[in-house]
Amino acid sequence: MKNLKVALLQLLPEETLEGNLRKGLEYCKKAKDMGADIALFPEMWSVGYNIPEDMDELKAIAVSVSSAFVDSFSKLANDLNMAIGITLLEKCEPLPRNTLCIFDRFGRNVLTYAKVHTCDFGEECRLTAGDDFYVTELNTAQGNVKIGAMICYDREFPESARILMLKGSEIILVPNACPMEINRLSQLRARAYENMVGIATVNYPKGKPDCNGHSSAFDGIAYRPGEPGSRDTLIIEAGEQEGIYMADFNMNEIREYRNNEVHGNAYRHPQKYSLLVSEKIEEPFIRNNYRK
Repeated sequence: MKNLKVALLQLLPEETLEGNLRKGLEYCKKAKDMGADIALFPEMWSVGYNIPEDMDELKAIAVSVSSAFVDSFSKLANDLNMAIGITLLEKCEPLPRNTLCIFDRFGRNVLTYAKVHTCDFGEECRLTAGDDFYVTELNTAQGNVKIGAMICYDREFPESARILMLKGSEIILVPNACPMEINRLSQLRARAYENMVGIATVNYPKGKPDCNGHSSAFDGIAYRPGEPGSRDTLIIEAGEQEGIYMADFNMNEIREYRNNEVHGNAYRHPQKYSLLVSEKIEEPFIRNNYRK
């Protein structure tokens, strides 16, 4: 398979759904002209990551995955022969969801993912969380690639990327809406390294409150034959400004690396990880272990 090009659409949102539709379609066309195989939007593009306190207003601005807004990107994906990952505040009961829909180059919806780790300490407490992580085989002009997805705060839980790796994901797409700084970038670097996956993250640029650009991509290849020591897995890190930033993944190299290196699923001991899925850790257990 040739290199997979993911266009990170680091864009400022408009004031309305119609404005975000027009701008989104325009920048998908620009991404195609730049050679993109996939165009990816930042988190909840349909509303520009806006979560009103008023529940009636929140529900009123949500759209379904079968809405004209979402369907427009399905049609454009088919017209452009390019996959599109469009994000939205999804109409759902009892409350809307923070959702990503991935359309393949034929306009087919091959993956719908709702954010599992909603920021319930903040305004996302007014959203319905997703239930699981999904992987799909995405047909691109360069060949098939296994794509997974997580959204923003999912990044802070190693389990998110680990589950996607175990389900076969080769590239993880990550819509985002928060300040990207050294610690959050380090989390993404770690998720790519420890799972031997490519990770492409797109954020809103400076000018969107609480966002600062720095969309990024990591290929997860820590060691390259013929090169001494480890290497930086960073493919691209954008600046703060609005624009399209292209992440170019060498899929042949990623696959060869995954076949030969020791990370990912190679030497795991899942039978020893029962504590990770325990609902509660007993206080005496913690205290007794600290004494050792």
